Amino acid sequence: MGELNNDILLENLTSKFGELVKPVVEDYGMLTVETNRDTIIDLLRYIKTDAALQFIYLTDITAIQYPEQENPIGVIYHVHSLVHNVRIRAKVFLPAGDERIPSATELWNGANWMERETYDFFGVNFEGHPNLVRILNVDDMTVFPMRKEYPLEDPNRVDKKDFYFGR
Repeated sequence: MGELNNDILLENLTSKFGELVKPVVEDYGMLTVETNRDTIIDLLRYIKTDAALQFIYLTDITAIQYPEQENPIGVIYHVHSLVHNVRIRAKVFLPAGDERIPSATELWNGANWMERETYDFFGVNFEGHPNLVRILNVDDMTVFPMRKEYPLEDPNRVDKKDFYFGR
């Protein structure tokens, strides 16, 4: 295999996983693929341990919410092959009310804190995580602050009325 690029990487992934991995976009030169929660750990393990790929550096795990979609919560993994200087983004979208996904801590110890932060802000339950508790918010908090479930401002605030500003 020659120098690793997005086309070779995508061909490698589709030959291994078939229809379970769908290419999404290639923004700013980074390949983005989408898969499901049952395949994500196998995909991450494969790109990490395959001698031709060597995606050994987990850059980030985070989440996003698109409330209008059927599967509104997306868990996003950024992984870097330091050997080839190629990055990949893998996304898994989860249905509302069933925000659970396998933990990547078996592959990377550094996933521990990233998964705790994602749980803390988005409520994603990483199954198999050794200590999935809040990391930045108070322990007795009952909501997940990065979800778009609440209005940005209190509609009853009177100090934001136009007449206070001469309008």
